[in-house]
Amino acid sequence: MAQSSRSMEARTGRTNQRYGPQGERLVAGVVPLSNDKTKVLVIQSTRRGGWVLPKGGWETDENTAQEAATREAWEEAGVHCTVQRDLGTILEMRPAQQLTPQAPKALYQFYEVKVDKEEATYPEASKRARQWMSYPQARQALATRPELMEALNRSSITR
Repeated sequence: MAQSSRSMEARTGRTNQRYGPQGERLVAGVVPLSNDKTKVLVIQSTRRGGWVLPKGGWETDENTAQEAATREAWEEAGVHCTVQRDLGTILEMRPAQQLTPQAPKALYQFYEVKVDKEEATYPEASKRARQWMSYPQARQALATRPELMEALNRSSITR
């Protein structure tokens, strides 16, 4: 998507959220790698603190999960990116006691992307820090999020 067509407003709420056949929330995300594949860009979680990969709901006005994933990369991490490959789907790994109506079971679709450009100003810049990490650093930072670790492990990041 051209830089000029990127909205500076992040989407919020779940009004247009897509759901799967078992009622699971459909979530699209990216594993943003540096050009040499030695680092991954992670962002601060707004809810739990700590670090996460850019991801969010696949909405009804988006034709593909890939479209949703690259939108999330822009909104949450401020990056223009190119999808390199589909990392497949990953089922929710949170224990049942952590699921709530506000945080239901999810089915994640992740894509490995190459970061083409980082912008200083982006929709969630005031809410989220971003940081490039090596695989060992990211493995430690994402340790409490097994679905995110699975996406990272499916990527071609240098270990």
